Amino acid sequence: MNQRYDVVADTIRIEGTRILATLIRTVGDVQLAEDAVQEAALAALGAWEVTGVPPEPRAWLTVTARRKAIDIIRREGARAGKERAGADLIELSRGEPDSDEVVHDDLLRLIFTCCHPSLSPPTRVALALRTLCGLSSAQIADVLLTTEVATTKRLVRARQKIAAARIPYRVPPEAELPERLPAVCAVIHSLYTAGHAPSEGEAAYDVDVCAEGIRLAELLYTLLPGQPTPTAVLALLLLTEARRPARVDESGEVVTLDLQDRSRWDQSLITRGVGLLNESLERSDRQADAYQLQAAIAAEHARVPSYTATDWREIVRLYDLLVEISPSPAAELARVVAIAETGEVDAALNLLDAIPPSSRRHAIRAELLARHHRYAEAVQELDEALATAPATHPERAHRERRRAHFQQLAARPAG
Repeated sequence: MNQRYDVVADTIRIEGTRILATLIRTVGDVQLAEDAVQEAALAALGAWEVTGVPPEPRAWLTVTARRKAIDIIRREGARAGKERAGADLIELSRGEPDSDEVVHDDLLRLIFTCCHPSLSPPTRVALALRTLCGLSSAQIADVLLTTEVATTKRLVRARQKIAAARIPYRVPPEAELPERLPAVCAVIHSLYTAGHAPSEGEAAYDVDVCAEGIRLAELLYTLLPGQPTPTAVLALLLLTEARRPARVDESGEVVTLDLQDRSRWDQSLITRGVGLLNESLERSDRQADAYQLQAAIAAEHARVPSYTATDWREIVRLYDLLVEISPSPAAELARVVAIAETGEVDAALNLLDAIPPSSRRHAIRAELLARHHRYAEAVQELDEALATAPATHPERAHRERRRAHFQQLAARPAG
């Protein structure tokens, strides 16, 4: 039972969003698709006990979910005393995209669909991350730097608006793709971020979520090769992914950038990422957008052989531009860290006061206070960091180790 459950759970976790996206495309109803996928998962637990796990679990679940959706439609039609039009079932059974549609990957198609212009930009991103990427409200809130309550309310309102306005779940025609492109890029970047820096769990990163983010970025780049923003998004993701092998040690503990073994960085990803960044900048007449600036910062880290060789003043310059064109607490915090690395620790501490409180802000403040040997205050900041937000087990363990270290230093006699 446990083995079968694990196979079903792993398939749903890794492939569930694609199964759901396929079903939403064919039925045009999110709730119906979600119910059908859940029923298919339950059916798998019973069927696979008798037949064994099929060679293609995803295909089995997709076909079964489609059949379950048909059953649900029939049941609802019978309860209402009416029959759903036969065309629905024909279309559901067919399940193939129209040949003239420009987006052929089901998940990417539905991301474009969720990014409807009648919804606000943050709502488009939240809806796609929840419905199609399977992120929880807490994960979305962490990525979008808002609260879980606000995210839940936003999602409820979005679905109500879609239902009330009868907004169709259809892929927009090619002429409308550019209008939705910023939100689609934000969804893909946010999905990767949720895997690269998850807000909860036992691992420092989620390999499958990161891989899916990169897969979608590759598809978007292929779909719109002449657009600078998708090119920059892919560059940013590849440059970030290149450092992943060095982010944790053999025991799974977090390794900070200054201590990472750069020989473990993936040079092939760095080379391709830098090439894509240059390609993107050439297509935008060197007028950088937020993704290009973030990719440029990642490239700046990647080009030097050691942490001490980092050109922090150039990184501060890039963060200044990023905060100017796309201000956010995350960018402002990263800028503070870069300023501190230039030796301006007091200036960095002063800038922190203007940034909204967060777990990460407390952790950064602790490190900066420690540079001034204010260890007792650093311990207090890490207490706040540990108390104010969930974190992955490795991230939490890292902060606890830093807290213990500062506590030891604070206990030493002065002088």
